[in-house]
Formats: sequence, C-alpha cells, structure tokens
Amino acid sequence: MQSVDTAVTDVAAATKKFFKRVLPIMLIMLVCNQLNRSNIGYAQEHLQADVGIGAAAYGFGAGLFFIAYAIFELPSNVMMEKYGAKIWLARIMVSWGIVSFLMAFVQNDVMFYVLRFLLGAAEAGFFPAVIFYFARWVPAGHRGKATAIFIAGSSVAAALSGPIAGLLLSLDDALGFRGWQWLFGFEGVLSVVVGTIVFFLLDAKIQDAKWLTRNEKTALISAIAAEDAEHATAAGGKLNRWKMLLNPQILLLCGIYFSVQLSIYANTFWLPSIVKHIPGTTDLTVGLLSSIPWVCAVFAMYFAAKWQDRAKSKRPLLALALLVAAAGTFAAAVASPVAALVFLAIAAMGFKSASPLFWTIPQSGLHPMVLAPAIAIINSLGNLGGFVAPFGFGIIKEQTGSVVPGLFALAATSAIAAGLVYWLKERKTASPSDAELAAITGTELKPQALASH
Repeated sequence: MQSVDTAVTDVAAATKKFFKRVLPIMLIMLVCNQLNRSNIGYAQEHLQADVGIGAAAYGFGAGLFFIAYAIFELPSNVMMEKYGAKIWLARIMVSWGIVSFLMAFVQNDVMFYVLRFLLGAAEAGFFPAVIFYFARWVPAGHRGKATAIFIAGSSVAAALSGPIAGLLLSLDDALGFRGWQWLFGFEGVLSVVVGTIVFFLLDAKIQDAKWLTRNEKTALISAIAAEDAEHATAAGGKLNRWKMLLNPQILLLCGIYFSVQLSIYANTFWLPSIVKHIPGTTDLTVGLLSSIPWVCAVFAMYFAAKWQDRAKSKRPLLALALLVAAAGTFAAAVASPVAALVFLAIAAMGFKSASPLFWTIPQSGLHPMVLAPAIAIINSLGNLGGFVAPFGFGIIKEQTGSVVPGLFALAATSAIAAGLVYWLKERKTASPSDAELAAITGTELKPQALASH
C-alpha cells in the first residue's frame, strides 16, 4: 500500500505527464475547432459578393450553428458517456471537418443555413466532453489550470485564424477556386486528418494510459475517487440528477455564461468587419490586425491561470474580468476605428479570461454524477449567446449601417453578469499542496499530505 507522501508524489507526476502528453492533443483539437467556427467572419464580404449573402442572412446563418449546438449538446454528451471520450471526440472532429469542407461549395442562403446548422450539430458535445475528461483525469487543485490552458487555446486559434484566413483568401482563383473556398476546404480537411489521428493517440480511461506507471495510475484513480466520495458525502449520499439540473444555481450559471458567449462570438464574427473600417486595410492586413485582441487575451489568460488555482474563491476574479470586458467594449463603441481595436483588445482580455474562471465553479461545486449533463446544459444554453450576438449584430448593421449599438448592448450585459456573480454559490477549495506543486514545477519537494479539495 502506498504511503500518503508517495501517493502525493505519484499524483503530481501523473498530472505533470497529463499536461505534457494529453493537454497538447486537446489544444490542437481546439485550434481546429476555433478555426472552423471563425472562418466565416473573414469570408463574410466574399460570400456576399459571390453568393449574395447579406448582413442579416450572414448573422442568422452564423447564429444557426448555436441553435443546433444547443439542441444536440445533451444527447451528444449522453453518447459520449456511453461510447467514451476517445471514440466520441474523434467522431465529433471528423464530422465537423466534413461539414466545414462542404461549406466551400455553398451556393445560396438556404444552403448556407443548412450547413451552418449541420456544423453546430456535428460540433455539439465537444467542449463539455473535454471538460468532463479533465474532471476524470485531473485532480481538482490543478483542474482550473488545465481548463485555463485549454480555453487559452481558443485565443491562440483566434489569433492564428486571421493570418491563416488572409493567406487562404489570397489564393483567389487558384486552380479555379475562390479564396473563401480555399479557406473552408483547407480547414475542413485539416480537422478530418487531426480527428483521425486523435482516435489513435487519446486514451479513454486512466487505466488505459501506457505512459503512466502502475503506481501513478493507482494514485491518480484513488485521488479522483476520494474527491467523488467527498462530493457524495457533502450531498448526504442522496442526489437527484435531474433535480440538480433544474437548480436555480444552474440557471444562474447559464445566464452568466450566456453573457460571456455574447462577447466572444460578437467579436469572433464581427471583429473583421470592424477592423475593415481602418483606412488602407486589405484581406491580409485585416487578418493580421484582427489577431491583436486574441493575442492580448492569451497573455491575460496566462496570468489569470496563475492566480485562479491559488484563489479559494474564483468569484471576485470572474466579476473583475467581466467588468474589464464591459469597460473595454463601451470604450470601443465611442472610439475611432484604430482606438476601437485597442479597446476591443482590452475587452478580449476580460471576456476570454472570464471563461476559464467561470468553468472552475461548476467543476468544483457539482457532483460527478451530474457533472457531464450539467456542463452540457450550461454550455448549450449559454452558447445561445452565439446565436443572439451574430444575428443581432447583423440586424443592427443592416438597419443602421453600424455595429455601435450592438457594442453598447454587449457592455451592458457584461456589467449585469458581473453583478450576478455575487449570487453564485461556490465550494471554496484549498490550493494545491506544496508537494504537488513542487513535483509539477520541478522545484524542491516537501513531503506533505494531499490537499483536500
């Protein structure tokens, strides 16, 4: 039987290996995911010129993705629990890659709507499956860091998507295809290839991991089982899965996440059109300039990740991030195009940092028995912000010729969400032990019992 100190060391070693081996795979998957989600933002004007898709139709089609995502999120997560993360995550990637590839051949509004809906159905379940995967592999004290790094990948992808989109759009008429067709086709094929590789690289369960020693597997499984038992004890051993999903706290989490998603997807789909107001821009320079807010967000999320695992409560940090998003968005609405880009970078630092801070709250406070479906509910309902934001901005732009009123609305919702954070109930967790941190960071090891979470 392992001693407490040995178990702590083995858990830390296993967690370190997870961060080095599995997390990069998840990040590559997320990069592909975000590239396929955001590419229509750069193709918008080209779709209007070649296919006749106007601002309102574009906004509606962009938003339809999230309607399908909400409808199929929970069923997809149920299937993931049945077949396992390895098979289901690979299936999701290959499916969305095929649909994205077909976007290269869109010919009218209706086809655009259908393919966007199918893309949402194909991607449904991806994010909650990854978060649930973390909950089954990573101890609570390190889960916030894993989630933050993973979500930071979306900012890296957003930063990369601009230059990549600009280069692909510049292939206009190469081999008889338009630039936007190269954009959809290349990124779709990339996802299919990566999804196929993921099937052979990802392990479904801890006991399947050949890259962990027997002691590391035992210690990690025991640590996560102990956390599960603590949740069960706190709940009195009597948990009703469906009643917990209807709990007002779950609905409050949905509302806050809805606000975060409003900001993320308003910027994802409309930032390029805002940047195009800067005089002298081209497809390539628009792509490069559009990456600036996301690059800033990566740095902000890095520092947020350093703070959050040591904080007993994530609520003050989450409220602060939402207020930064509100202030930056409001300032962007009243600034010149160049200054607006600067303020949107500040806003991105806020709303992108809010996302990983947000997810640590349900991860630490929900029982594992309802964690996967609860995350699916929060993610699917919150993601409806991804429908409201692009569709609302499309209507506003078509009616007024400007997205400024939409920016004011985004600032207001972020400020309201910051206030709602006060009402969240949170299980305050201890920071990782010195022994765990020492083993993971490679510093001097101090024997110490595993911190209770």
